[in-house]
Amino acid sequence: MAQQGKGHPRHYYEHAYLGSAHDRNARRTWIVMILNALAMVVEIATGWITGSMALLADGFHMATDAGALAVAAIAYAYARRHVHNARFTFGTGKVGDLAAFASAIILGLAAIGIAVEAVLRLIYPLTVRYDEAIIVAILGLVVNVGSAMLLMKDGGHVHGPGHGHSHSHAHHDHDHGNGHDHNHAHNHDHAPGVAGQDNNLRAAYLHLVADAVTSAMAIIALVAARMTGWVWLDAVTGLAGAILIARWSVMLMRDSAAVLLDTADDALLEAIRAKAERTGATIADLHVWRIGPEAHAAILSVPGGDAQAVRTALSDISGLEHVTVECR
Repeated sequence: MAQQGKGHPRHYYEHAYLGSAHDRNARRTWIVMILNALAMVVEIATGWITGSMALLADGFHMATDAGALAVAAIAYAYARRHVHNARFTFGTGKVGDLAAFASAIILGLAAIGIAVEAVLRLIYPLTVRYDEAIIVAILGLVVNVGSAMLLMKDGGHVHGPGHGHSHSHAHHDHDHGNGHDHNHAHNHDHAPGVAGQDNNLRAAYLHLVADAVTSAMAIIALVAARMTGWVWLDAVTGLAGAILIARWSVMLMRDSAAVLLDTADDALLEAIRAKAERTGATIADLHVWRIGPEAHAAILSVPGGDAQAVRTALSDISGLEHVTVECR
């Protein structure tokens, strides 16, 4: 069989479903990772010296941020490096979701560790050097807020790209003569309910937001404890931070697992079903799943239907990049 490029069969079509801001997000993730790693060292060291549980909690949470950001950065690099690898038959667009799931696990482990330490500090309180602890907690807050703003700069969003741009590539259609029709359409003007979401960037962003909130809580607890002498406020704040981190963990795990397990978008399912049935076709089987931050794939079985008519009807659905219509 004739070849098209190394390792590509004659009918191979490129499946590059990385997000439109993939490279930009990758660069910024590396930058914020370095910033957080530096701040982490300062916070943990100061928390240990001053005896502040809230500051230690914030520092160790920042350590999880640095680790999670490193995972996110590596995932971006891996997805880009293998974007043309034919072994990934649906592309490397879901590598980021795998990284997000790993980040969720890191967050969960950190939450458990901080909660245990907070309980121990409630039982065995330590003396806190408030002035030094407050200064470093403020530094941590500044770093996290600045990092989060950098990730979201120029229109980045955690719930969707929100870029509102549209660009089209040539459609790759072919008919094998066996009732299968394939469409590789590229239309990135996302409709409501079908907009893309980069879970890798979202994981990094939520790590930073959670840490910013934890830093703010640490500052409030340290100031209040300094004024009232209630040392236990510091430990209670650490425990509250652990609960917050656990919440982020569960949310990230749920959303990234949904993509990894190929759950369908209800709005997209309904749109595909409605448009296909308007051609007179009866859908016997329908599979829809995400293959990238801004891309979905679909397989339809429409016995006796017109594959070309169905494909044409679906061609204007935003974010539907890879379509297979079976008519047998």
